[in-house]
Amino acid sequence: MSRLLQIGLGIVTSMGGFVEAGSVSTAAEAGAAFGFALLWAVAVAAAMLAFLIEMTGRLAAVSGHTFAGAVRERFGLEVDLGLIAVELVLDTLLLAAELGGVATGVHLVTGLDFRWFVVPAAFGAWLLLWRGTFGMIENGVSLLGLVGLSFVIAAWRLGAPGPALARGLVPTLPRTDVAHYGFVAISIMGATVSPYLLNFYSSGAIEDGWDRSALGVNRGVAWLGTGFGSVIAAGILAVAAVTLAPRGVRVDGYDQAAGMMVPAFGRWGVALFAASLGVGCFGAALELSLNAAYVLAQALGWGWGKNESPARNARFSLTYTAILVAAAIVMLSGVDPLALTLVTMVLTVVALPVVVLPLLVIMNDPHYLGRDVNGRASNAIVLAIVFAGAAMAVATVPLEILGGS
Repeated sequence: MSRLLQIGLGIVTSMGGFVEAGSVSTAAEAGAAFGFALLWAVAVAAAMLAFLIEMTGRLAAVSGHTFAGAVRERFGLEVDLGLIAVELVLDTLLLAAELGGVATGVHLVTGLDFRWFVVPAAFGAWLLLWRGTFGMIENGVSLLGLVGLSFVIAAWRLGAPGPALARGLVPTLPRTDVAHYGFVAISIMGATVSPYLLNFYSSGAIEDGWDRSALGVNRGVAWLGTGFGSVIAAGILAVAAVTLAPRGVRVDGYDQAAGMMVPAFGRWGVALFAASLGVGCFGAALELSLNAAYVLAQALGWGWGKNESPARNARFSLTYTAILVAAAIVMLSGVDPLALTLVTMVLTVVALPVVVLPLLVIMNDPHYLGRDVNGRASNAIVLAIVFAGAAMAVATVPLEILGGS
């Protein structure tokens, strides 16, 4: 029964990752611009993420290594520091976008400038990291993220057509605006398959004390959790397709996106959108802050772990404090939260092949996995992800110029 409970909590945790700045903005833009036609991108991105996090969870459960720790041991500190430099830059930009998402959620309800709420959002995240345990953060915030189910309920209440949903799962090119279609599809990939999730997930497995007996739980969390989360992202896209696309509304800001919930919930629609965005972004901000501290501490051999007091892991605690301050400064500079989100999604896609290749090597090393190394099918899928990521990385800059926002 305790294992089943772990799977249930894992589903909720994974779902929270699909209702944050990147997923909300890209799914809403996809639905508004192309109706249901990009549902396939949500499904493919979710499958890619499930494969990758299952591998990092298996690595942690069998070897006791996090992804970053295994990279340092297998490839040396120089390679690990290069990957960490890329990840820390991405984490800072993504964290700034998430803080902007939390602040924008409050702005949608109060009407006040979102920048007034950036510092309180950063302070709230820091206080919870400083005082809370990993379990409290993982499960408490994620349970609040169940408000994201309002998107699925809205799609049902609005009567999203089943045949159109099914057709959206089959990739087809639009007759016009192909460049923008490609740009949004790649942004969806970047919003979902974010490199920070790989090390955060493996670090969380170590925090939760996983061993080889947790391999079944790991598969359940990876597949059921990611699948459930993708349904939320699909709900966002479907609601935008039903409400925004027929009126020709393009999502240039969260204010336009928030209006898509009004036809389903009336005056409560904007509040539900704001709550879903705010809670989801707050949870992602916690994950990003922790991940930055995880990867740096694991690379440099510092003590790490959220379940330890800040005094015992002072450098670990200082790292998540510093990245929260840096991200808040970025957002206070006046950059638009949605524009920053879309740009960082594209940068994430560019970084994806560089991060996944070391994972492929490690997952085939018996020193770490023993008899649980990847099989041929898993290797083929990961190679396909690497090649797809490389192709998207090459295409992303011209597509951003031709079809970006």
